[in-house]
Amino acid sequence: MELLKKNIHMNHEKSRASSQVTLEEDYNVSDSKPDVGKLIQKKANIKLDDMKVSTDHVLLTGALEVWVLYVADTPDRQIHRLESKIPFEEQMNLDGVEPGDNICLKWDVEDISVSLINSRKLSMKSLLSFNASVEELYDAQAAVEIHGLGDISTKSKNLELLQLSVQKKDILRVKDEIAIPSNKPNIQEMLWENVQLRGTDIRVLDGQLDIKGELFIFVLYAGDDENGTKQWLETVLPFQGTVDCPGCAQNMLANVEVSLASANLEVRPDYDGEERLVQVDVVLDLDIRLYEEEKVQILEDVYTPVKDLIPVTMEQVCESLVVKNFSKCRASDRMRMESSQPRMLQICHSQGEVKIDDTSVTENGIKVEGAVFITILYITSDDTLPYALMEGAVPFQHVIEVPEIDNDCRFTLQSELEQLSTTMIDSEELEVKVCVNLNAMVIRVHKEQCIIDVEEHDLDMKKLQELPGIVGYIVQPDDSLWSIAKQYYTTPERIRELNEIEEEEVSPGTCLLVMKAVENLG
Repeated sequence: MELLKKNIHMNHEKSRASSQVTLEEDYNVSDSKPDVGKLIQKKANIKLDDMKVSTDHVLLTGALEVWVLYVADTPDRQIHRLESKIPFEEQMNLDGVEPGDNICLKWDVEDISVSLINSRKLSMKSLLSFNASVEELYDAQAAVEIHGLGDISTKSKNLELLQLSVQKKDILRVKDEIAIPSNKPNIQEMLWENVQLRGTDIRVLDGQLDIKGELFIFVLYAGDDENGTKQWLETVLPFQGTVDCPGCAQNMLANVEVSLASANLEVRPDYDGEERLVQVDVVLDLDIRLYEEEKVQILEDVYTPVKDLIPVTMEQVCESLVVKNFSKCRASDRMRMESSQPRMLQICHSQGEVKIDDTSVTENGIKVEGAVFITILYITSDDTLPYALMEGAVPFQHVIEVPEIDNDCRFTLQSELEQLSTTMIDSEELEVKVCVNLNAMVIRVHKEQCIIDVEEHDLDMKKLQELPGIVGYIVQPDDSLWSIAKQYYTTPERIRELNEIEEEEVSPGTCLLVMKAVENLG
């Protein structure tokens, strides 16, 4: 007897963990900056410097970069900005992880607050979150064929397996220039900038990835005119680039996380030597995972009327693709400023950030609850505070349709703001409309018994002699021709031939003649 085996590529999530870090620091205003009168706006970004992987642990080191826009406590009420870095170190427990494992790490600034202690000192508090996961590919053996015994019957099952074929991290650098419109003055000083990534699209090619999207850019600056008037501009920069990716092919399924790692905007002179160009240098982090689906057929059971065969099985954890679903969610709401805020004359810039609060598996798919947090910089009617900030949130709820989902599935979810529209109703109220892209990849985790060996024994002759040579059998609800044939030491083919049946299976209640195939027992 010869048992043919095949190596089957299996994929599974090895480990997952999350952690939160609280940072607090007092910031002293440098001597080169005037006293702080009122705070206008703040923003923060996590800069990860290093990630060291050891057994069951991951050590993260980096810094939280914080920027603050403020009005000076001076008669001219000029606008200035401050920059700070708060270092951090965090050790995450990640069971089963080993040095060399490829860690998928996501991070987010959950909250950032900046308050005045006095005109020369600020209090900065923030909450950071980190989520880490590890997937691994391994080989498992499973029997696919058996030879060497006469009149042997085999039962096979088909598996559709998902395997992680390519996993790597890379970057895509985007460089471009923005020219100041002719009706605006030259740039004397950059006061504030914001870069948002939207509309990313990934195409898998042979040996590389094609990546395109849009950068939404806002710049607030002081002009070089006599009064140093404050100016701003908004523009959209489309980009497209390729990243080498050895081993990838067009038929692979992409699950690529694209995030804004850094954005550097610098003033450059134009051909006339005037400060009218803004050089844009953006680095995008790429967390690349490419999957392949493989269809395999393995043995589920074997028997023969002439020998007692006992399959030896091993349980394997398998993963199969359920669906990769792109979904859009639209929401709108009204935002009304507090009575203490200065009234709005004109919107300068609006930005939104998608936050997912909760995800849950429902009967029809994945229920997603979250909000788009809106930040609006506007010109006020108050001369003592020329600019102010209005903040709010547009909640949303959406079900990503996945009819086949159940509690045995795991999923990854990527969210991205596709559209944001803000319209003034009056000086105190705005209408906000958003469109959020939700990209879900759903994977079913299931256990399969794989035959790794077959033990061969002589038949129990006493048991066989007690069986009648031919019987009439009424098919029961849980029966199959395979189970009936195995019980009476014959084959499904012989049952079909004897009863003149062409179908693969028979209905419950059918009356069959079953003849024992083993002869010469006496």
